[in-house]
Amino acid sequence: MQKVKKAEPTAANRMLQLSQEVSYMFGFGKKKDGVLCAVQNGEIIPVEKLPDPVFSQKVLGEGTALLPENGLILSPCTGVVSNVADTLHAYGITTDDGLEILVHIGIDTVQLNGQGFESLIQEGARVKAGDPLAKADLECIRNHGFGTHVVTVITNSEDVQILSTASGKAKGGETVVLAYRKG
Repeated sequence: MQKVKKAEPTAANRMLQLSQEVSYMFGFGKKKDGVLCAVQNGEIIPVEKLPDPVFSQKVLGEGTALLPENGLILSPCTGVVSNVADTLHAYGITTDDGLEILVHIGIDTVQLNGQGFESLIQEGARVKAGDPLAKADLECIRNHGFGTHVVTVITNSEDVQILSTASGKAKGGETVVLAYRKG
């Protein structure tokens, strides 16, 4: 059997091949899947059922919520803490894939002006899913007439497809409460 000599690729074909290899290696043009984990042990609640229209109508973006069992609030993802509200009731995290995640503790709790909240993290800190963000005094929140729901929202969700959301009981830092595709 005679060996067939392989034709040399043209310069244009080689450039196209290199471009495709680089895109594959670095993920350019690819859709990326990611997850958000539960920020606490508790019952998962669809955001549409929250008593606050800002969340239930998804004004701030897609997300999920839960009724916490205790006051230790955890990071839902890996990223950098981009914001800690002066009132300590809300935290921003920028994920490694560029999403802006809001963790909001309680409904209308900004009115407490920090009472009942303790931050366990500073802006600029690197976190991973399950790392402690804050402590919230759930009794204090309830005694002031506010809901204790902890809401996790993707605030720049216009470029995100929600693949699934969970329901039922969640374990903080472990249960995937929302899966998404970016890109």
